[in-house]
Amino acid sequence: MKVGLYGNQSEKTKEVMNAFNHLCQQGEFTRDDEHPDIVITVGGDGTLLGAFHHYRNQLDQIRFVGIHTGHLGFYTDWRNYEVDELIESLKKDKGERVSYPLLDVTVKLKNGETAHYSALNEATLRKVNGTLFCQVFINGDLFENFRGDGLCIATPTGSTGLSKSLGGAVVHPRAEVMQMSEMASINNRVYRTLSSPMIFAKDNVLTLRPESEEGMVMAIDHLTYDGNEIEEIQLKISQERISFAAYRHTPFWDRVEDAFIGSRELNCNGSEEVR
Repeated sequence: MKVGLYGNQSEKTKEVMNAFNHLCQQGEFTRDDEHPDIVITVGGDGTLLGAFHHYRNQLDQIRFVGIHTGHLGFYTDWRNYEVDELIESLKKDKGERVSYPLLDVTVKLKNGETAHYSALNEATLRKVNGTLFCQVFINGDLFENFRGDGLCIATPTGSTGLSKSLGGAVVHPRAEVMQMSEMASINNRVYRTLSSPMIFAKDNVLTLRPESEEGMVMAIDHLTYDGNEIEEIQLKISQERISFAAYRHTPFWDRVEDAFIGSRELNCNGSEEVR
């Protein structure tokens, strides 16, 4: 098995990566950061996002395993003190996997050039120095004229991030949908929006045509781009998916409960009990 390592610069991360390097030197695994079978990310969800974009062109060939060196994240099933257990799972690997949908983003610039991106969590378009004016099309038909701070289009796994903070629904990743949420929309006689998060089916195509001329920023997950030359952005559910090695994969709703509710439940008297 060819193993790639991708981590941050914390001391805990360095300890974990040194342990894997030692095993590679002993012949247990082959260290290959260029064309790995499995990418082990060490750090947190941000580290895994970085690894996803780093290996963007090899998604059909690799699986990811996330080790968290802090508290448990949405994409990280293992803790830094569980490396021995993970190593045993790697040795017994049978190709187990679970996959999540991605967002396909095509950007057309005013000069006629196009750029293509994939998002694991979300894509956003916003204006940092005023109000964003943007036409919103669904399957080629004008749906609304947006006026406000910006728009967020999220994947199901991204629904627990920025989208949730904007009032969006938390969506299970088996639902291959994308969700658009508004950032501080303004409604008047000229600019009217639904003023509600919208969930789009797998075959829907969303097109954004901004009318603002400066101060626009587009973000794909944690990566930001100058948006001032954008003519339109087309978004849809990607035909590609990201795959994780499912040795011990935490169920999605368990992740949601752990992240936002915690290990507590109400007893019949309405008081909290620690589980």
